[in-house]
Amino acid sequence: MKAVVTGAAGFIGSHLTESLLADGLEVVGVDAFVDYYPREVKERNLAQARGHRSFRLVEGSVQDMDLARVLDGASQVFHLAAQAGVRASWGRDFAVYTDNNVLATQRLLEACVAARVPRLVYTSSSSVYGDAASLPLQEQTACRPVSPYGVTKLAAEHLANLYHSNMGVPVVSLRYFTVYGPRQRPDMAFHRFFRAARDGSPIRLFGDGRQTRDFTYIDDIVAATRAAGNSGRPGGVYNVGGGERVALSDVIGRIERVTGCRLEVIREGAQKGDMRDTFADTSAAGRDLGFRSTVTLDEGLAREWEWIRGQA
Repeated sequence: MKAVVTGAAGFIGSHLTESLLADGLEVVGVDAFVDYYPREVKERNLAQARGHRSFRLVEGSVQDMDLARVLDGASQVFHLAAQAGVRASWGRDFAVYTDNNVLATQRLLEACVAARVPRLVYTSSSSVYGDAASLPLQEQTACRPVSPYGVTKLAAEHLANLYHSNMGVPVVSLRYFTVYGPRQRPDMAFHRFFRAARDGSPIRLFGDGRQTRDFTYIDDIVAATRAAGNSGRPGGVYNVGGGERVALSDVIGRIERVTGCRLEVIREGAQKGDMRDTFADTSAAGRDLGFRSTVTLDEGLAREWEWIRGQA
């Protein structure tokens, strides 16, 4: 079997790629190495996959490459390539988000029609929900994004649904809830907090600290993504979350316990586009994908801390 992973050099994409290779699949990785964070970080992410004889990397943007060649013979396509970052999506940079998140997805969907790809998994985000009136968030909850990033992820979901209903593309969409673990992007909160604990530097906390998140460990994300490629309902949308709603102030206390370091917190105002609370209802993913969260937050934090300690 051949799988295509877009965004293969990223945090989630590199873990997914290694999982597929470990199970004997041929993997074609696609990555544009956009400059949202340093290329050398992504090269380290790919180091293990690059040494595997069944892995091939195609460098370039999804919207500009010859996708027919990339998709030829693929049984599964996992579309993780995207421009990340809620706070950076405002202003003139919004064009980068529409290009990499909306246009790229549309081009890939068109190519999947032509290639008759058996299964496409599109990875979306909990950012599509915005500040919902009640929790937990269900797939049927009205989506009202509060950031331009969330708007682009929701737009791509709508495109996926259109190509499923009109063109028969067997696409499954996953809404990830705050993913963490080894290789987490350097701009994300846990990565920044752990580096601060290691280096003895202060952290910046936006907002009052009472905002809550549903944190999901990378291994659980990979398991759900692979299950979607095998048993997800075409046209379906699934939440993938860790199953625990935790305030950021509580997370800081847990990180202090894991690291044995007291964190100096510099408080700053809430940032536009940041959701107040997230918490996933994952019953649909449990029913159709056999998904359940297996890594507790405390266990996952300990694993990420061990990884951070080994980084330069």
